[in-house]
Amino acid sequence: MQVNETLSEGLKREFQIIVPSSDVEAEVEGRLLELSKTVKMKGFRPGKVPIAIIRRQYRPSVLGEVLERTIQTSSQKAIEERELRPALQPKIEIIDYSDGKDLEYKMDLEVLPKIEIGNLSEVSLTRPTAEVDDEKVNDGLKRIADAEKKFTKVEEERAAESGDALLIDFKGTIEGVELDGTAADDFEIELGSGSFIPGFEEQLVGAKAGEHLDVTVEFPKDYPQEEAAGKPAVFAVDVKEVREREEVKVDDEMATRQGFDNLAALSDMVRERLKEQFDEASKARLKRSLLDLLADRYEFEVPTGMVEQEFETIWAQVKKDLEQAKATFEDATGESEEEAEAEYRQIAERRVRLGLLLSEVGRQNEITIERDDLLNAALESARGFSNPQQVLEFYRSNPNALERFRAPVFEDKVVAFLTELADVKDSVVDVEELFRDPDEEVDGEESAKGAEAPAKKAAKKPPAKKKAAAKKPAAKKADGDKKPAKKKSAAKPTAKSGAKNTKSGAKPAKSAAKAAKDE
Repeated sequence: MQVNETLSEGLKREFQIIVPSSDVEAEVEGRLLELSKTVKMKGFRPGKVPIAIIRRQYRPSVLGEVLERTIQTSSQKAIEERELRPALQPKIEIIDYSDGKDLEYKMDLEVLPKIEIGNLSEVSLTRPTAEVDDEKVNDGLKRIADAEKKFTKVEEERAAESGDALLIDFKGTIEGVELDGTAADDFEIELGSGSFIPGFEEQLVGAKAGEHLDVTVEFPKDYPQEEAAGKPAVFAVDVKEVREREEVKVDDEMATRQGFDNLAALSDMVRERLKEQFDEASKARLKRSLLDLLADRYEFEVPTGMVEQEFETIWAQVKKDLEQAKATFEDATGESEEEAEAEYRQIAERRVRLGLLLSEVGRQNEITIERDDLLNAALESARGFSNPQQVLEFYRSNPNALERFRAPVFEDKVVAFLTELADVKDSVVDVEELFRDPDEEVDGEESAKGAEAPAKKAAKKPPAKKKAAAKKPAAKKADGDKKPAKKKSAAKPTAKSGAKNTKSGAKPAKSAAKAAKDE
């Protein structure tokens, strides 16, 4: 085999590889001889078919198999002899081959960059933390009480106000034709809740029991039912009762309704959940700070193929989100498609660079992933499902499915390793600051919410307004993704859901991680 390097530019390599025809022919003949021992053909005993007949009938298919295997083994040998670490699968192009001639092909590939890690113990980081005090616990308890939202009939005749509830019958039509899902009887609607089509609840403020109203609204343009999207509709509404909200006391009785023995037990749960949320948010902010520091500290060339692959994944999700929201880039982001594409390419490059860096840190420090690590990640993931045990059993009985957790678990272990090495100082901040997106301005909304009441099954209601596409559709802005800041509300934790934004923009690409480290 003859290997000539025809290009060495940055991370790009190109080779011309020539395999003698005699080697290929020897492989083909060997395979044909193997077939002759087992092939069955009418008129011949097994293993007695003449080789000439075997050659005439099977040579084309055998030749294809041999060429494929020869290219695979010879290219792999060329890579190993030169101790190259490909970033992605090499591209192969056959230049010339025919019977009696040497096999000549071209191999293009990009190699992983050499990264000088240096002394990581010099890193200094600040970890924002927030304390769970009695005031925050009490706020959480009050929100649980508020979430019960009990309404009772107003006996005296008065007009409905925002915050009241109405018991209504309603029926919606578009151009006189009733639309499925827009009618209900004895439905309780809370005025000011924003759960209905924009303009619906506002037109019921001031209504009295016994009144009939025709409410005219327009379905949002991004409404999922195409026959209704963007069209005006009329809802015939009969008001049966005006109801006012009862004050729910924060006491042992409320705690019992929530499934706890007493108020003290419920308070302990709220305190524990808030602490979990605050700790998770603190961990996420520390991780983000670390990734930002690493991104600024390390500059090295990254394989363009990996960047393009990452960008295509992000961009496909961006387009999908916009399509589902029936929105344009201008609607969703205030940018042109070209501007958004440029930003997402920067994100893709950042992710690949951080992924390669973390992969190299893990490789040099022999950080490995055990099966228990993957099972723990599966358990954490299962908690978000209604039947977590069933989900966990699926992963236990399907070991290959656990592989989806390998990359994020590896990343988290490397980040934890780097955090242990770094000089980390805690800084106590308020809750709003703890949950603030580092890239966003804060609107000054209320700080952290406490525990939410368990969700209750919603009654049938007129179609609610569908939320517009996120400010940055797709890519689901990760801890490691830095983007130009635009004004956005601060995040607000709930004791039920937690503040879990643990996806990192560092996401090592599978091929890179595999090449850089055999986990």
